Amino acid sequence: MPNTVEEYLSGLPTARRDALTALREVILDALPEGYEEGIQYGSIGYYVPHHLCPDGYHTDPTQPVPFVGLSSKKSFMTLNFFGLYVDKEAKEKFIAAWNETGLKLDMGASCIRFKKLEQVPLGVVGEAVASLPVQRFMNAYEAIIPVKARKKRKGWTAE
Repeated sequence: MPNTVEEYLSGLPTARRDALTALREVILDALPEGYEEGIQYGSIGYYVPHHLCPDGYHTDPTQPVPFVGLSSKKSFMTLNFFGLYVDKEAKEKFIAAWNETGLKLDMGASCIRFKKLEQVPLGVVGEAVASLPVQRFMNAYEAIIPVKARKKRKGWTAE
């Protein structure tokens, strides 16, 4: 398992490395202050670090709260956009903007699947990432946590 983003990318075939590198650059350029990049769940992750949310991810408190992830699977690549899962308004805008490009959107609850970079409207991804500053994302995230789990949490800290 890779320990760094660079290790993750270097282990990919050239076409996938180039595609995920391009997406990574878009995300990093648009990423609001407060999120961090690293390896999460064996892939490239962007997340709310423990110093902002000591409770971590409610299903696995050892993990920081995930925001966006990039990964290479056997048959496709993915943009795992948990931020869109927790914020319905952002998701609706994202889907509408994607559809306006004329490109086909292959999306589950928050996982966008693609085989080539040309299938992804990079500007739409960047706008969606930029539209969810940490405070907005964390407020939406905390609101969806099951009540039982929410009662045990201390919450998060805006810096």
